Amino acid sequence: MLEHDVIIVGGGLAGCRAALEIKRTDPSLDVALIAKTHPIRSHSVAAQGGMAATLKNVDADDSWEAHAFDTVKGSDYLADQDAVEILTREAPDVVIDLEHLGVLFSRLPDGRIAQRAFGGHSHRRTCYAADKTGHAILHELVNNLRRNGVQLYDEWYVMQLILEDGQAKGILMYHILDGHLEVVRAKAVMFATGGYGRVFNTTSNDFASTGDGLAMSAIAGVPLEDMEFVQFHPTGLYPVGVLISEAVRGEGAYLINSEGDRFMANYAPNKMELAPRDITSRAIGREIRAGRGIHPDGSAGGSYIYLDLRHMGREKIMSRIPFCWEEAHRLLGIDAVHQPMPVRPTAHYSMGGIPVNTEGQVQSGADGLVEGFFAAGESACVSVHGANRLGSNSLLECVVYGKRTGGAIAQYVQNRKLPEINAAPYLKAAQEQIQALLDQPGTSRIGKLRQTFQDCMTEHCGVFRSESVMSEGLQKLQQLQAQYGQIYLDDQGSCWNTEIIEALELRNLIIVGEIILTSALKRQESRGAHYREDFPERDDTNFLKHTMAFYSPAGIDLAYPAVNLSLFEPKERKY
Repeated sequence: MLEHDVIIVGGGLAGCRAALEIKRTDPSLDVALIAKTHPIRSHSVAAQGGMAATLKNVDADDSWEAHAFDTVKGSDYLADQDAVEILTREAPDVVIDLEHLGVLFSRLPDGRIAQRAFGGHSHRRTCYAADKTGHAILHELVNNLRRNGVQLYDEWYVMQLILEDGQAKGILMYHILDGHLEVVRAKAVMFATGGYGRVFNTTSNDFASTGDGLAMSAIAGVPLEDMEFVQFHPTGLYPVGVLISEAVRGEGAYLINSEGDRFMANYAPNKMELAPRDITSRAIGREIRAGRGIHPDGSAGGSYIYLDLRHMGREKIMSRIPFCWEEAHRLLGIDAVHQPMPVRPTAHYSMGGIPVNTEGQVQSGADGLVEGFFAAGESACVSVHGANRLGSNSLLECVVYGKRTGGAIAQYVQNRKLPEINAAPYLKAAQEQIQALLDQPGTSRIGKLRQTFQDCMTEHCGVFRSESVMSEGLQKLQQLQAQYGQIYLDDQGSCWNTEIIEALELRNLIIVGEIILTSALKRQESRGAHYREDFPERDDTNFLKHTMAFYSPAGIDLAYPAVNLSLFEPKERKY
């Protein structure tokens, strides 16, 4: 059995920033970071647009209060406002700290960090590194981990959270290289495992975004919060789903339909293309439904609309958003200097997740805490995003709450002993689980079942939802769960057997999908990214509260804790 003072699962921004903060606080602590990819291949590296902070470099009238209000309004008033205050107050300092670590932000002519407009924000406050901001930040953080002596276990897949008597004691992990199993115990365990975009058939997320940390937590008895709120980014490159950053619209691109109209004037006349993502995604969906989508031959009635950059000119496109131009050119052969990009909404971000307080401690319900268990980033729900996240607030959350959680862990583990674990039964159960998958005489390939599941979630719990559609989806999902026992694996080897990983990921995806659908079915209102065609209005009387979902194989129980309203009273949301 391996042991460390602290185990962090996940090599993205939140996990890396937490690890760095622990070592800064107490360099003597033994910190291990475990990732199923190499850390610099974590999905954070794909974050493009930027990171919001009230530096006031281009807008002297900005303030943390304005940033907080924009965030709460963008969340459709479901965000916990004490957490939003921390996020927006600490934003400038964490950006400056990243700069001191070596992050190469784009600059104004006078050398200060550049800031651009972003959807739902009332001021130009988004700091950026061209359109490769996540890449710029993550590389520097990983370099700093090495310098500070954090032990990296890359390409290890965590199979189980070891949670006994209300205390997180460690994890069980599988070495993808050779199939070796290890139990690791620690004084504190942190999950920073990212989102679950692969629940859907079209997503901007990478193939590793399979909700592993959320499913493991749910299986261990930890509730998941606000899982019905899934953000669909308006501009996924059609048909591949790859993200075309909001930075493109922040720099001045237009959304146009088959008639050549900038249709956002009909949905958000004050914000136009920089309306919040939920509003923009629904607007695109409605244009397509109304027959104003575009076919590949340019005629009306197709399944996408255009993102038009042509008026921006080559110099601006290539200096401010070069990666987006590269993606369209590489994947579709489109030169965005001269041709519009085909786009439609793509599953993008998880507002919900493992419930945590503002110190990153995982909650066991509305009041209690899970001893020794922490989480941050997209896998967590401290609820700074509520029902809809504003662009450029996710990198900010990862860094602000990664740092806070790391600081809290460093204090928590002082003078604590390593927990007692009997590793043998965990290793035996994991080995039997893997062997059962290898021996299963099934009739279905993993890929086929995964595709059917993803199609089901996209069809029955997408941008537009209703009771009849979601109820049908839940019935289909239960049938697909039964089919999981019918998959078979071609690869029987122990060396780099990716089929085993795919089978374990699929189990996690199905659990997460069931929680999303159940939570969405029970929320009989429209709020943020959760839009019910049968309940099109927001209902503060009955649903101004979080959803807490408790999973078991027998079913899912829901509870509804209150929202923190310490700063702003809920109002109608108009743009």
